[in-house]
Amino acid sequence: MQLKIQSIHFDADKKLLDYIREKMDKLEHYFDGITGGEVFLKLENSKDENNKVAEIKLLTNKKDLFAKSTCRTFEEAVSESANALRIQVKKHKEKLRHI
Repeated sequence: MQLKIQSIHFDADKKLLDYIREKMDKLEHYFDGITGGEVFLKLENSKDENNKVAEIKLLTNKKDLFAKSTCRTFEEAVSESANALRIQVKKHKEKLRHI
């Protein structure tokens, strides 16, 4: 899968980038129609400790899927977004089967 990762207002380290790639690669096990993905990591300006945002857009051959999560760490945010996308991918795959 071709994956673009953008970190906004900070530089992501290699460990975080590898974690994101690992999570995104797991989504390909559920549906082989995934053509690519875009991950946006942002730091929100808030006093709340839940200020790490992960937005993931998954590109498929029929429909683009999107998930966004805000957590204490980027790893948690990416994990939550990837889990939401896993559910969306499964639903999308079922819809395509019944067409």
